[in-house]
Amino acid sequence: AYAGILVRVILLLAALFTVQRLVEPKYTGTVIEGNFTAEYYRDETPHDLIIIGNCESYENISPMVLWRDFGITSYIRGNANQLIPQSYHILRETLRYETPKAVILNVQAMTVAEQSSEEYNRMVFDGMRWSRDKLDGILASRLPDEHLIEYVFPILRYKGRITELTTDDFRYAFSERPIQSYNGYYLRADVRPYDPDSFPYERRREDYAFSEKNMEYLELMTELCRENGVELILMKAPSAYPVWVEPYEEQIESFAKEHGLMYLNTLEHEEIGIDLDTDTYDGGLHLNVYGAEKISGWLGPILRDSLGLEDHRGDSELSSIYEARLQAYEAEKAAQELEFSETGYISRYRNE
Repeated sequence: AYAGILVRVILLLAALFTVQRLVEPKYTGTVIEGNFTAEYYRDETPHDLIIIGNCESYENISPMVLWRDFGITSYIRGNANQLIPQSYHILRETLRYETPKAVILNVQAMTVAEQSSEEYNRMVFDGMRWSRDKLDGILASRLPDEHLIEYVFPILRYKGRITELTTDDFRYAFSERPIQSYNGYYLRADVRPYDPDSFPYERRREDYAFSEKNMEYLELMTELCRENGVELILMKAPSAYPVWVEPYEEQIESFAKEHGLMYLNTLEHEEIGIDLDTDTYDGGLHLNVYGAEKISGWLGPILRDSLGLEDHRGDSELSSIYEARLQAYEAEKAAQELEFSETGYISRYRNE
């Protein structure tokens, strides 16, 4: 009798596990960013540079160009609307796997006090391995109506997808999805020139001070890097929106000066050559690959000359891995350029 009950329990658990794997989002359509957290674990090469942050991190720096032109090994651990507390816990987790020489933190996220949507939290954490870092990150940033148990057992959150399953849900339920980033970089070769009318009007705030929570986690991140001998760099990407106002700039400059950190505000460096008529794919919110390559070309000598990041192109093992990725990157870029020139859009992102 007990054996029969045990068999039934095992079969039930197996069925629930199978359904859970089916209903979990696969992020193989237009929202490929949902894969970025998990892809990090599949890269076993060491990285001298880790880039942390929201979309201003994973869309504005190309690790492939840092390798091609400078031999710098890097990886971007960024997600859509990734909050500062989330970046801290992702960095803390990263330092359990490796110790880079430098970390770049995107500071635009300092202006965002709370998460706006559960979907953004899910894209950060669903692909993250279970650890104290994941648990603490969820608890630090979940919305009031989010429940920890639904992160532990995703079937409770996604059971409604059972009637919406796609071919990819079955294809990748028990197999790895294809890598869709280039060391965490989101490649876009389409062009949508800067259009100030496409963004909502920004109302003047009474208080531009960063939230106490964000300041607390920025302090924690600074301390974490210092304890591990990692150089922390603060960086503002050259996006046209949301507007980076002077009070934001003053707070970051003050923090960097107080803690002896390098701060790079790309909005103030015309020599980078960013042209928002050609270097953005969405009217000025994010850079496309042409803008990201310009930022990377400007950033490389700073990382090399000021921080001493090494040129690893003489390492045959690393070179074989990175050169294969670089070839795939160039092929993807060329394919997107061709499709965009012929159709005016890229089918992979047509629904955006």
